[in-house]
Amino acid sequence: MNQQQQCAILTQLADVLEARQLADPDTSYVARLYAKGLDAILKKIGEEATETVMAAKDNDNDKIIYEIADLWFHCLILLAARGLHPDAVLIELERRFGMSGIAEKAARSQ
Repeated sequence: MNQQQQCAILTQLADVLEARQLADPDTSYVARLYAKGLDAILKKIGEEATETVMAAKDNDNDKIIYEIADLWFHCLILLAARGLHPDAVLIELERRFGMSGIAEKAARSQ
Protein backbone atom coordinates (compact mmCIF):
# COMPACT_ATOMS: atom_id res chain seq x y z
CA MET A 1 0.00 0.00 0.00
CA ASN A 2 1.48 3.35 -0.98
CA GLN A 3 1.44 6.58 1.02
CA GLN A 4 -1.45 8.04 -0.98
CA GLN A 5 -3.61 4.96 -0.26
CA GLN A 6 -2.69 5.12 3.42
CA CYS A 7 -3.75 8.78 3.66
CA ALA A 8 -6.95 7.94 1.78
CA ILE A 9 -7.80 5.30 4.39
CA LEU A 10 -7.22 7.82 7.17
CA THR A 11 -9.48 10.36 5.44
CA GLN A 12 -12.18 7.76 4.77
CA LEU A 13 -12.13 6.65 8.39
CA ALA A 14 -12.28 10.26 9.59
CA ASP A 15 -15.31 10.86 7.36
CA VAL A 16 -17.08 7.77 8.72
CA LEU A 17 -16.33 8.73 12.32
CA GLU A 18 -17.64 12.23 11.73
CA ALA A 19 -20.85 10.85 10.22
CA ARG A 20 -21.30 8.49 13.17
CA GLN A 21 -21.92 11.50 15.39
CA LEU A 22 -25.41 11.56 13.88
CA ALA A 23 -25.96 7.80 14.04
CA ASP A 24 -28.20 5.94 16.46
CA PRO A 25 -26.23 4.96 19.59
CA ASP A 26 -28.19 1.69 19.67
CA THR A 27 -26.72 0.63 16.31
CA SER A 28 -23.18 2.07 16.38
CA TYR A 29 -20.36 1.63 18.89
CA VAL A 30 -18.88 4.97 17.83
CA ALA A 31 -22.23 6.78 18.13
CA ARG A 32 -22.66 5.25 21.58
CA LEU A 33 -19.23 6.53 22.59
CA TYR A 34 -20.08 10.03 21.31
CA ALA A 35 -23.38 9.91 23.22
CA LYS A 36 -21.54 9.07 26.45
CA GLY A 37 -19.45 12.21 26.04
CA LEU A 38 -15.86 13.34 26.14
CA ASP A 39 -14.97 11.57 29.39
CA ALA A 40 -15.91 8.19 27.87
CA ILE A 41 -13.81 8.88 24.78
CA LEU A 42 -10.84 9.92 26.92
CA LYS A 43 -11.22 6.83 29.09
CA LYS A 44 -11.06 4.61 25.99
CA ILE A 45 -7.93 6.40 24.79
CA GLY A 46 -6.34 5.81 28.19
CA GLU A 47 -7.30 2.12 28.11
CA GLU A 48 -5.93 1.66 24.60
CA ALA A 49 -2.70 3.49 25.47
CA THR A 50 -2.23 1.18 28.47
CA GLU A 51 -2.90 -1.90 26.32
CA THR A 52 -0.32 -0.62 23.81
CA VAL A 53 2.28 -0.29 26.55
CA MET A 54 1.49 -3.77 27.84
CA ALA A 55 1.83 -5.27 24.35
CA ALA A 56 5.20 -3.56 23.94
CA LYS A 57 6.41 -4.85 27.30
CA ASP A 58 5.36 -8.36 26.20
CA ASN A 59 7.45 -7.95 23.01
CA ASP A 60 4.44 -9.00 20.93
CA ASN A 61 4.73 -7.15 17.63
CA ASP A 62 1.38 -8.34 16.27
CA LYS A 63 -0.37 -7.19 19.42
CA ILE A 64 1.50 -3.87 19.35
CA ILE A 65 0.12 -3.20 15.87
CA TYR A 66 -3.38 -4.29 16.92
CA GLU A 67 -3.37 -2.09 20.03
CA ILE A 68 -1.93 0.93 18.23
CA ALA A 69 -4.70 0.56 15.64
CA ASP A 70 -7.22 0.69 18.51
CA LEU A 71 -5.43 3.67 20.03
CA TRP A 72 -5.35 5.60 16.76
CA PHE A 73 -9.00 4.73 16.12
CA HIS A 74 -10.06 6.20 19.44
CA CYS A 75 -7.83 9.25 18.94
CA LEU A 76 -9.60 9.80 15.60
CA ILE A 77 -12.92 9.65 17.46
CA LEU A 78 -11.63 12.37 19.79
CA LEU A 79 -10.59 14.52 16.85
CA ALA A 80 -14.02 14.19 15.25
CA ALA A 81 -15.74 14.92 18.56
CA ARG A 82 -13.77 18.17 18.75
CA GLY A 83 -14.52 19.06 15.12
CA LEU A 84 -10.94 18.39 14.06
CA HIS A 85 -9.59 16.38 11.14
CA PRO A 86 -6.51 14.13 11.16
CA ASP A 87 -5.03 16.37 8.46
CA ALA A 88 -4.36 18.91 11.22
CA VAL A 89 -2.23 16.32 13.05
CA LEU A 90 -0.41 15.42 9.83
CA ILE A 91 0.32 19.10 9.21
CA GLU A 92 1.72 19.42 12.74
CA LEU A 93 3.90 16.33 12.25
CA GLU A 94 5.11 17.72 8.94
CA ARG A 95 5.96 21.02 10.66
CA ARG A 96 8.11 19.12 13.14
CA PHE A 97 9.83 16.98 10.51
CA GLY A 98 13.53 17.71 10.26
CA MET A 99 13.52 19.58 13.58
CA SER A 100 15.34 18.06 16.49
CA GLY A 101 13.12 16.92 19.32
CA ILE A 102 15.10 19.08 21.71
CA ALA A 103 14.58 22.19 19.54
CA GLU A 104 10.88 21.40 19.07
CA LYS A 105 10.34 21.04 22.82
CA ALA A 106 12.25 24.28 23.51
CA ALA A 107 10.08 26.11 20.96
CA ARG A 108 6.93 24.98 22.81
CA SER A 109 8.05 26.51 26.09
CA GLN A 110 8.60 29.98 24.57
